[in-house]
Formats: sequence, structure tokens, C-alpha cells
Amino acid sequence: MKAVRIIDTEKVEVVDIAKPQCGDDEVLLRLQYVGFCGSDLNTYRGGNPMVKMPVIPGHEIGAVIDEIGKNVPETLKVGDIVTVTPYTNCEHCAACRNKRVNACEHNETLGVQRNGAMCEYLALPWQKVIPTTNMTAKQCALIEPMSVGFHAVNRAQVTDSDVVMVIGCGMIGVGAIVRSALRGATVIACDIDDEKLEGAKTVGATHVINTVTENVHERLVELTGGLMPDVVIEAVGAPATYQLAVNEVGFTGRVVCIGYAKADVSFQTKLFVQKELDIRGSRNAEPGDFRAVAKYMASADVPYDKLITKVIQPEEAGETLAWWSENPQKVFRILVEF
Repeated sequence: MKAVRIIDTEKVEVVDIAKPQCGDDEVLLRLQYVGFCGSDLNTYRGGNPMVKMPVIPGHEIGAVIDEIGKNVPETLKVGDIVTVTPYTNCEHCAACRNKRVNACEHNETLGVQRNGAMCEYLALPWQKVIPTTNMTAKQCALIEPMSVGFHAVNRAQVTDSDVVMVIGCGMIGVGAIVRSALRGATVIACDIDDEKLEGAKTVGATHVINTVTENVHERLVELTGGLMPDVVIEAVGAPATYQLAVNEVGFTGRVVCIGYAKADVSFQTKLFVQKELDIRGSRNAEPGDFRAVAKYMASADVPYDKLITKVIQPEEAGETLAWWSENPQKVFRILVEF
């Protein structure tokens, strides 16, 4: 079967590998759409310390069940359109014992620590497969990145009385905007790209701020009456955005961090104490987050096509990653069609 493989920094090939067999406790998926995400771009650039090269990337999945093992429950059927939770959990570490398996110490994500889904077929334990209703496989490929944003909103304990600032309007940030708006919060979206900010408005942002052309602090004072945001969700992963989050969140606010900063970050730690802040990490997503995104996308008039920058064929993966590397701010999601 056909597969896309990143073999080294800025080196991508399309290879022929063996089609997997379906075990008794597994589901064999026929992949239709698989998304490229930021971790795949970092792998391509040689900047992903967690990846084991060479690797088949891909963990944002829209697929059809092709075969089921004999021990798979009847809730899963051949022909179902599904997505996948692409993480593993060991069941023994502190996170797993605390039932927060999304943060498993020994997690191996598809396409990072193990080969991923950018191929024609994939066999997985049935427990990792999430069936959907009234959705296309293309929509399903958007569920995983949005679920990460949904999970961050859960970590922030957002309510309808909160003002939430989301820094970064990529797919994960969009998920945080959507979930916050669904909970009735007032959402302020921040980004450096006006096109992404316009997209944020269509999915629930009440206000938008361009952090390059506008004075963020002055705009927040204006929008919040000087109280500043109750919650800030950092979905970029840069020292400047981490500092922005801590500096601009209101007193007794919550800061939730999704992005990995690639360099050390310096803070005025007095703000942690003076504001009595809750600073929380948010990693991956839980199955409930996946189901919540699927429900949203199936029931709402979601402009999901506007969230897809390109749909490409496997043979175009190398040139597309090279283009993305040169134009990182212009991409919501790139889907590979099988």
C-alpha cells in the first residue's frame, strides 16, 4: 500500500509498504483524509525532538472501517465513517492512575513516536476508533486538532460569565474559540494574520485583535473595562505569547498553555503571586472532547471548508511541506487524500 514517509530533514518520499492485518481486537481502517499538523511541519524541518526518524506522519484522521476483528463490539460496523484518538496510554503512570490518560507519561502519538496514518490502511485497537454520525471523512480529519482546543477550554473551566482571550487562531485555537463560545463566554481572538482573525469571527469570536498592528493591552482595557480577561488560552508556543498571556490575564485569572515554546521563557514571577494566577498545561484531548467536536460539526452550520487550506495527493506531500515551511502563517489545515 502507498504511504508518505519523512525520512530526514526536508526529505519526503512516497513508499510502498505492506498492508496491515486486522487482529481480533482491532479495526482495519481505509484512510480517506489525513491532516498535516504543526508537529509534522516541525518533523519536516528537523525540529521535533520527540520524533523517531524515519516516520510516517499523520494523526488527524478521517477514515472508513474496512474490516473488524472478531472481538470488536457491534457498535462498530464495516462502512462506518470514523476518526481516531491517536494517543497511547500505559495505565500505570501517575496521569493514567488519575484517569487523565491524555497526559500519559509514556504516550506515543501516531506520526511522532510511532508510524502514523498517512497511508492507505491502518489497523488499530477498536477502543481508539470513534464513530461519527452525519459527517464526511473530510470533516472527521478536522476533529483531532479542534479537540485539543476543546480540551484546553475544559482545563480552563470556562463558563458563560468569562471573558476568554485565545492567542493563536490556527486549528487548535479555533477549537478553543468554538468551545468557549458554545459555553456562552465572550471570546477575544488574537493573531498576527487578519485572514485568520476573520475566520475566528465566523466560529464564535466576539472581538479580534491583530497583535502586530494593534496595542493589545489598550484594546483589552477597552474591551473588558479594565478588568482584563478571566481566561487566556495560549495556542501558539512562543516566548512572546507566553509572556503576553501572563501579563494580560486579569487578577485571579486562569492561563492555559497548549503550545510548546521552542526557547526558554522569562516571566515576572511576581505576577503569579500578585494576581494569584492558575497556570495550567493542556495536553492532547480526551475521547469526550472528540465526541463534543463531532457533535458540533455534525449539528451546526460549520464553515469547515474555510478551515481547509489545501487538499493534496500523497505525491504532492514533499512540495507542499516545503511551501508550508515558507508560508507558515497562511495555513489552517492541509489534508492528504487517499
